[in-house]
Amino acid sequence: MTALTLAAALACALASGALFAFSAFVMDALARLAPDEGIRAMQSINARAVTPAFMTALSAPALAAVAVAVLGGEPLAIAGAALYVLGALGTTIAGNVPLNDALAGLDPASGAAQWREYVRRWTALNHVRVAAGVAAAGLLAANA
Repeated sequence: MTALTLAAALACALASGALFAFSAFVMDALARLAPDEGIRAMQSINARAVTPAFMTALSAPALAAVAVAVLGGEPLAIAGAALYVLGALGTTIAGNVPLNDALAGLDPASGAAQWREYVRRWTALNHVRVAAGVAAAGLLAANA
């Protein structure tokens, strides 16, 4: 059980690290580009992100954390699993993905206003994902 708990914690941390890069500098770098360039770049990133490697890295922590919570029944593990599933994965599904879908249909040549709003909202949601994932990793590690 300890090995599974540590694996879940590390998986949450790994996913959070990938998302942290966007909060720390990627979105700011894209926002500094001309709007049409930023839109095109993020459209390309979003299209390339849906790969087996990234989707596994994002969803596997949820499965592992839930397994630890169900099998162990410890309060810290349950809280960690809930934080990752609802905070990191849930925010992705309910917040970031719909924004990405809307951006996919945006014309880069005429979407400057929408781009500024996208960056603001997407980044705020991403901060939530990072915080939830890091907190989940900490709770799971503390449970090990």
